[in-house]
Amino acid sequence: MSVGRYAVIRFGWLIALAAFYLMFNSVVAEAPAFGVTDSSGSEADYYRIVAIATPQTATDSRDPNWKPADDGIALEVSGIAILDDHRVAVSIRKGEVWILDHAYDESPDKVTFHQFASALHEPLGLLKWKDSLVTVQRTEMTRMVDLDGDEVADLYETLATGWGVSGNYHEYAYGPQADRDGNLWLTLNIGMGFKGDERSRRVTDPVLNVSQSLWRGWAMKREPDGNLVPVCAGMRSPSGIGTNAEGDLFYTDQQGNWVATNALHHLREGVFFHHPESLASMSQPGSTIHDVTNIPGGLPYPEALKQFPAMRPPAVWFPYKKAGQSTTDIVLDHSGGKFGPFANQLFVGEFTQAAMNRVFLEKVDGEYQGACFPFRRGFASAVLRMEQGIDGSLFVGLTNRGWSSLGTASYGLQRLVWTGVTPFEILEMRAKPDGFELQFTTPVELSTASDPNSYAMNSYTYLYHKAYGSDEIQKKPLTIDRAIVASDGLSVRLYTSGLRPHFVHELDARGVRGIHGQPLLHSNAFYTLNAIPKMDPQPTAD
Repeated sequence: MSVGRYAVIRFGWLIALAAFYLMFNSVVAEAPAFGVTDSSGSEADYYRIVAIATPQTATDSRDPNWKPADDGIALEVSGIAILDDHRVAVSIRKGEVWILDHAYDESPDKVTFHQFASALHEPLGLLKWKDSLVTVQRTEMTRMVDLDGDEVADLYETLATGWGVSGNYHEYAYGPQADRDGNLWLTLNIGMGFKGDERSRRVTDPVLNVSQSLWRGWAMKREPDGNLVPVCAGMRSPSGIGTNAEGDLFYTDQQGNWVATNALHHLREGVFFHHPESLASMSQPGSTIHDVTNIPGGLPYPEALKQFPAMRPPAVWFPYKKAGQSTTDIVLDHSGGKFGPFANQLFVGEFTQAAMNRVFLEKVDGEYQGACFPFRRGFASAVLRMEQGIDGSLFVGLTNRGWSSLGTASYGLQRLVWTGVTPFEILEMRAKPDGFELQFTTPVELSTASDPNSYAMNSYTYLYHKAYGSDEIQKKPLTIDRAIVASDGLSVRLYTSGLRPHFVHELDARGVRGIHGQPLLHSNAFYTLNAIPKMDPQPTAD
């Protein structure tokens, strides 16, 4: 349907955004990228940021006197749904859904806005589902349907409800995310600092004596028949949900009490992750977790896993500040190369640093593990939501309300576009029984890539405890004994001893050069080693 047929609201401030767009992108081009150790061009040479709507504030967004810009709607994007090759729908935190036409255009003054829905309670996700849009509000999963073709929702249908809401400010609800079986998933924050009547609206596990609102800290799914069932628990602030290329679901969590640093977890039935207050619902009908009688706090994480059989490790830890400070959304590059050389990898939003990280995953002994890499910095505000467009570009929804972030705006919508130039990067980092294998996006220069001194590696873990976050503990440097370059120059085998399960293995490859003498755009990688692969069996003689 053409938006031009219907009432369209244009905002006067969008005209001024054209000039701001040019100014902002010149600033972005000069922004340093975390992980860059030498000049190999800037991130903007490979992935440029297009401003769609990012009104500039009078003060830096981390200023204590910061206030949102007062221009038109406050486009605090909390959800994105791709409609077609020129329109996207966005939810905003104040409780509305808007349709943006000409969203793929380079000039922001061409973008038009049309309100589709209103009167929602802090929707924190948006999904195009069948003939409708679906969001998760504080108290329910809601389907919004346009019945008469005027691009305004006429029907608001409750698809699922049944989790606890006490009135606590921290009880956010995120989603939905569809899986391959037709289920719609959502994740629920735990509450914090309960006051007054909020305490009376909680449930308590009689064994562990922990209290939260019902199903808080859990992932739940609405089955095709409409049933809402709890699946897994242990979440603190699970603001991102997404799938990998195999269709498995993941969520991100943010550093805090019981959560050592930001993490990416594989969602599956009956699994516990790390926050024990979610087990307040363990004794409730429908719980998939049972018989946890003790929380072994105050231990290094590998030891806590041994003493806590229900707890499963994250697929990836994001070392604090080195790879962001507050992970958010997850998006799969399913563009088949339209977004560059990272097809089928995951991209994870970063709130505080207004940035984005990249994740490579593999399975070893049935458990996901892998590496995270810095990817792109310089967004106008905190990255909360991401969605891949028809052309392969990433739409990036911004809002920093509640917590400040880097950037020049307090909210907005941007688009990340591959320029067609391939950066020299570590594409993959795979675990081996005696080290790691690195694959690169373009060939390496033999002399530097084969020199063990071009690499530095160390490993560390975290404390599993009630306190907020954790320092890196039990640090240990690793010596690179040999570096063997493949004949095509696209991969290098690093041989090292001293690998440790359930430790992060941090790599700095700053000495490696490409075939044209250029350094890596980002020289750092952080591999979470849940299991060391077994040696391949030796072939036997016939």
